[in-house]
Amino acid sequence: MERRTLFGGRLLPAVLVAPQLAITILFFLLPAWRAFSESVQATDAFGLNTTFVGLANFRALLDSPVYQAALLRTVAFCAAVTVLSMAGGLVLACFANRGIRGQSVYRVLLIWPYAIAPALASVIFVFLLQPQIGLLSNGLARLGIDFNYATNGNDAFGLIVLIAAWKQVSYNFIFYLAGLQSVPASVIEAATLDGARGFYRFRTVIWPLLAPTTFFLLVINTVYAAFDAFALIFALTGGGPGSSTTTLVVKVYRDGVINLDLGGSAAQSVILMALIVVLTTIQFRYTGKRAT
Repeated sequence: MERRTLFGGRLLPAVLVAPQLAITILFFLLPAWRAFSESVQATDAFGLNTTFVGLANFRALLDSPVYQAALLRTVAFCAAVTVLSMAGGLVLACFANRGIRGQSVYRVLLIWPYAIAPALASVIFVFLLQPQIGLLSNGLARLGIDFNYATNGNDAFGLIVLIAAWKQVSYNFIFYLAGLQSVPASVIEAATLDGARGFYRFRTVIWPLLAPTTFFLLVINTVYAAFDAFALIFALTGGGPGSSTTTLVVKVYRDGVINLDLGGSAAQSVILMALIVVLTTIQFRYTGKRAT
């Protein structure tokens, strides 16, 4: 039987909902409307004169080879970070879910990296891999391996993928560990009695039960790589060398803040916002079907 909470008047429900509505309007709806209004305008560098241009900013973006390259680079970056971070979180969760001595200590240590700020994570890897002073880069140089993310675009791209994935592993670890602990012990025992052991038992019994968690993390990690990795990338490479680490969110900042192309930057923001709405809609529809 469904239970509902009934309020005697309209004032209390409005008061309870008002803070969330205010936050949504102030930090999402108003900025979204401002970005959309600027995306259909051409603004001078000082922001004094504006001209309505319709969809010209969007057409210019879609016809720009630079924007197309940034889009492909973002897709590759999101795919690499998502796969590495989710695989790492799943492997660590499987090991941490075993009955070993001191498992609570291991779990806490594995969660710690998520608390590190993205800019601080970049600084840590600078001390490790900076071409002149990095501890690991000097060791690689002694082995004859030339690793220089400051001048080599491939090295820089690989490094930001590594750092972004390392930063997100802890998040995936938490959810996968919770998912593994929610698998009924009776199911595991029944599969074991039927002869399913090791990786075969994981692939045929446990992994299907983790499907809702996996899809949820797939969306969250994609959004993280596309948006939240900005501070990490900008603090480490600034989008360089050249444009080798310039993802879409970095390009939005470069075009809007540095190059003062407000209309083009706003159009890019609208496209990014549309992508995140599509991903979120797919997530809610898929998880809703899985729940039923």
